Amino acid sequence: MPSSVREKKTKLILEVAIKLFTEKGYAATTMDEVAKTAGISKGLSYFYFKNKEDLYMAVTKKAFDELKGVFRDIFKQKGRTGLQMLTDLASDYIKFAQANRMYNDAILNFMGIMQLYTQESGRQQIHPLILESEHFQKLLDIHHDCGKLGIQMVSQGIKDGSIRPELQLEVTFYTIWSMIIGYERLTGPVAFEEKEVKIHLDNWKPGFLKLMQDMLKGTIQAQKPQAVQASLF
Repeated sequence: MPSSVREKKTKLILEVAIKLFTEKGYAATTMDEVAKTAGISKGLSYFYFKNKEDLYMAVTKKAFDELKGVFRDIFKQKGRTGLQMLTDLASDYIKFAQANRMYNDAILNFMGIMQLYTQESGRQQIHPLILESEHFQKLLDIHHDCGKLGIQMVSQGIKDGSIRPELQLEVTFYTIWSMIIGYERLTGPVAFEEKEVKIHLDNWKPGFLKLMQDMLKGTIQAQKPQAVQASLF
């Protein structure tokens, strides 16, 4: 089969799978339905992807590629300090996650798989068809690509003076990324009105960004309580 035809069919199946996974969820989507919606035979769909697990790993790789594009677009902007890049990254990641919910869920699901994969006993809990997927193997090679760009942003910030120099590059970036992921995950609970919790999305985001910036700049300092002089008379 000519490579151009194969590429078109692969792209079509991926697009259909992404649409169905988004609308129905991974568990409720079948390979039969993907093939039917794509207008191809079930047998042909298995020529491109061995099973649904393999297809989902291919979708996950595409999700990482799209997220890498977000990182890359920020990093290649001229005249931005490292601190400004990381601030932009926080906002753009949140936009990406909210606009591409299925992609973001696939990325977080892969991170969960990696928690198991890095432990010998944990690998037994991963579906064997995932481990056999060629796309899973590709993900093992590229899933740190976003992190590498983020680390360069921290490095740039230290060089241009916008980020304090004593910070360790890798630890700093992955800590910031974990904060951004956590923020995005908690937007739902925060948005749900709770009378006893005085926090709202409209004031949390600027507060979150400012706190992140203060941490990176080193402007957060512990304040010693001032002694209060009192008189009995």
